[in-house]
Amino acid sequence: MKDRKPNEPASIDSTATSRRRVLIGLGAAGGALTGSLVAGAPAQADNESVTNAPVSDKALERQPFYGLRQAGIVTPRPAAGMVASFDVLAKTPADLVRMFQILTERIAFLTQGGEPPQLDPKLPPADNGILGPVVTPDNLTITASIGASLFDERYGLKPHKPARLIRMTSFRNDALEPSLCHGDLSLQFSSNTPDTNIHALRDIVKKLPDLLLLRWKQEGSVPPILVKPGVPPESARNFLGFRDGSANPSPHDTDMMERIVWVQPDSDEPGWATHGTYQAVRIIRNFVERWDRTPLQEQQAIIGRHKATGAPMQGTTEHDLPDYTNDPEGKLTPLDAHIRLANPRTHGSEANLILRRPFNYSNGVTKSGQLDQGLLFIAYQSDLEKGFITVQKRLDGEPLEEYIKPVGGGFFFTLPGVANERDFLGRTLLEAAGAAQPGN
Repeated sequence: MKDRKPNEPASIDSTATSRRRVLIGLGAAGGALTGSLVAGAPAQADNESVTNAPVSDKALERQPFYGLRQAGIVTPRPAAGMVASFDVLAKTPADLVRMFQILTERIAFLTQGGEPPQLDPKLPPADNGILGPVVTPDNLTITASIGASLFDERYGLKPHKPARLIRMTSFRNDALEPSLCHGDLSLQFSSNTPDTNIHALRDIVKKLPDLLLLRWKQEGSVPPILVKPGVPPESARNFLGFRDGSANPSPHDTDMMERIVWVQPDSDEPGWATHGTYQAVRIIRNFVERWDRTPLQEQQAIIGRHKATGAPMQGTTEHDLPDYTNDPEGKLTPLDAHIRLANPRTHGSEANLILRRPFNYSNGVTKSGQLDQGLLFIAYQSDLEKGFITVQKRLDGEPLEEYIKPVGGGFFFTLPGVANERDFLGRTLLEAAGAAQPGN
């Protein structure tokens, strides 16, 4: 992936670093701080206030924007995520081109950071100010994908629809709420903090009022875990208390990513879609009160892993691969355990691998007084039918369904990346459809 950084912030260091100076992280310093608080020591300096902002040394982290593929897919997952879905309001193909060009310009700026222009105070400010006078990149990525509905009669894109892009169908355990489903365009935001994601979303909403209408959004987070020297990285836990992401394909395995994530030039997909991928989004509510009252051995049998370690039932660590060859009757790992159904590890099942990128969500309390918590499931694959759809069909009827309920989401196609400053998101599609001219 090329690493060209537009809008390099000139004054970003002095302001942002002093304001957000070092820390966060739960390393040795975090442990010492916790210890002092437990002991009741007077840790505050004279100029400290309970309203002082938490400090971070991660606000200047920056992911490349330009490249063959979009960022935010194989990029390491940061602590805060969000998916926002939009209806496209563009009236003409030319308006659609303008929408993608403005969107590209905003994403390039927001992910690289910089100082917004100063406008006449009689006008609304250029920036919403959530991050202060200088926009810090904060490890932000914004990944743009398009839904099947964008290929209707409005823009002449129908003949160019990705071969496997469909409107998300309802599976057996779904209770889909229309207001939380589908969309012409999805944007996946990932960064170190929820405020950075919200800042970016509000910027895009403000800059494209005549072209995009927000349809739904779902925020999520990933809990940081304690650094353990000498221990391989571990997956984060979901709101069921189990590690989520164990046995996920490694994003560092380039050959595997080419095979299971990225659309290849020699595939049966349209030529413009090369280097794109399919995105499956699911908002899956967890019935956590019921789950918390379920015996541990039953929870582990339902998932197929030990809760404390994340290890498969025949293993000792999370990184041990499940092996069902000596357990054909499911006496150790039940045949209907979640991980066994999702990936039976039989001949041919490797064709159904997907790259998961989930976040936990917590939306408050339902009208019935239950916690509204769950999983913002996001997965990428080069073939939607062989990937998520096949895996989900295998999971239909699993015991875990008693504790979860998918309520929203959608299927989208993630556009190829933006090559350079003259390129823009969706260009290859719009050129194929004749809506944009080469070099436009």
